[in-house]
Amino acid sequence: MFTEERREKILNIIEKNGRVITKDLAEKFGVSIDTIRRDLSELEEQQLLKRTHGGAIRIPKVRTMPKPPKERYGEGDYYQKAIAKAAVSYIKEGDTVFVGGAAIHYVMIQYLPTDISYTVITNSVEIALHIRNFNNITTYIIGGNVKNSGNITDALANEFVSKFYIDLSFATAGGLSERGLSTSSPEVALFHKTVYENSRKVIALIEHYKFGMDFFTVMFPLQGLSLVITDEETTEEQINIITAHGINVKIAES
Repeated sequence: MFTEERREKILNIIEKNGRVITKDLAEKFGVSIDTIRRDLSELEEQQLLKRTHGGAIRIPKVRTMPKPPKERYGEGDYYQKAIAKAAVSYIKEGDTVFVGGAAIHYVMIQYLPTDISYTVITNSVEIALHIRNFNNITTYIIGGNVKNSGNITDALANEFVSKFYIDLSFATAGGLSERGLSTSSPEVALFHKTVYENSRKVIALIEHYKFGMDFFTVMFPLQGLSLVITDEETTEEQINIITAHGINVKIAES
């Protein structure tokens, strides 16, 4: 198989699955891992994919829309579970905590502490539905127009949440770069900016494949983050870019 033909097939696999693993590609095409790494490097230079530790992912458009609820709300992948498990350890007795409606927030539910009392504020009908029976959690849901995703981020919700002061917010986004957290929707960005500005501590939950990504709208500046929790696939280079701005990064181990 010619090099260009192999690279075209790699792009087709990424388009279909969203990501590829270097080891799997080497086995599939019967070539060395170094050969696949060269392929991925060349394709990245052409801005056709984004390399990650151990593979590559599709480059998302700046206006990539969120996944539908049936895909978003699941058990989560290996990386999300590790990050979620590390995140909940920061919840303390009596805290008021903001938990949004992203996929990783849904994953957090299975790890939420049950031996202390605290308050959760959410803009997600889905999250509120699943934690309503936690006897140790007082739950508030932000009001407004409910989108198909089950999340509420309109002007009414923004006004509503501006009345709250929050001890700890668990932030996430489509991407994290030196510009900060970014997302596809200006409405979503504005709502979460209000939440985070009213929070004493903002912890960002960012999978390795979101590092270095910039989406349509900046949500919150990097300097406003108290901590970034990521997974063990995040490279030292990616971490150094963030820590150079004085932001602590924690690696969540499985």
